[in-house]
Amino acid sequence: MWKYLKAAFQNRWNLLALFGAAGAAVISNRPDVLLPLVVAAEVGYLAVVASHPKFHQFVDVQEHQAQRQQRAQSATVALKQILSSLPRPLIDRYNRLRERCLELQQIAVHLRQSVATGDEAAAPLESLQVESLDKLLWIYLRLLYTSHGLQQFLDKTSRDRISRDVDRIEQRLAEIAPQDTSPHAEKLRRTLQDNLATSQDRLRNYDRAQANFEYVELEIDRLENKIKSLAEVAVNRQEPDFVASQVDLVARSMLDTEKTMNDLQVFTGLATSDEAVPVLLQPTRVSAR
Repeated sequence: MWKYLKAAFQNRWNLLALFGAAGAAVISNRPDVLLPLVVAAEVGYLAVVASHPKFHQFVDVQEHQAQRQQRAQSATVALKQILSSLPRPLIDRYNRLRERCLELQQIAVHLRQSVATGDEAAAPLESLQVESLDKLLWIYLRLLYTSHGLQQFLDKTSRDRISRDVDRIEQRLAEIAPQDTSPHAEKLRRTLQDNLATSQDRLRNYDRAQANFEYVELEIDRLENKIKSLAEVAVNRQEPDFVASQVDLVARSMLDTEKTMNDLQVFTGLATSDEAVPVLLQPTRVSAR
């Protein structure tokens, strides 16, 4: 309750009225009578406004938006890193999907305005719904960056060369007679065995990267289709609440994908994702480097 009382008191119109009335009471001939009346009026105002459900909703929305903005600032570094590193084709691909999100947002706004009246005519994709769309875009952008990082790793690493190294080391190990237990032979054997284990780890790491690259590429296509489907559903169903619920559903379906991206930060250099999501749905276009 203290949060709502504080918000009601700090409202600029309330402060203007309060100090104006208090000043008028002080310079009047009866400040001893008028000042208590001003205080009583202020207490009454606070009691009524701070207990009203709509005012609670207004304060909660403002608080949520402020917290969201604060969290979004922590993702700015990662966002700049991604946008400065992605090649033009991937930036263009992101821009196309982002524009589809903006279209979806605008469709939902028009639908709500066509069926709502008075106070109900607020944009349906404000607050949590817009944040969900931002989260979808943020996941998509990080997927593109993850795919780009994996592709660079695969391009710079030759599986055939690593496999040949494994064969060469195994052959060199086989040349050391098993019955040879001399210090020199043991030293060579330990060195070769350690080198073999390292090469085998590199081979497994390459195969994991290849499998993850294929998975990430499929997830990029899946998320693209999900967002396109949302726009189509918004037009066909013309049910803004349904559209908003579907946005949240898609965002929740990407939890496994986010975990995979966190596990792949060795290839991307991105920090582990938390709930911080930058504000992406603004009517500006991202420029390619």
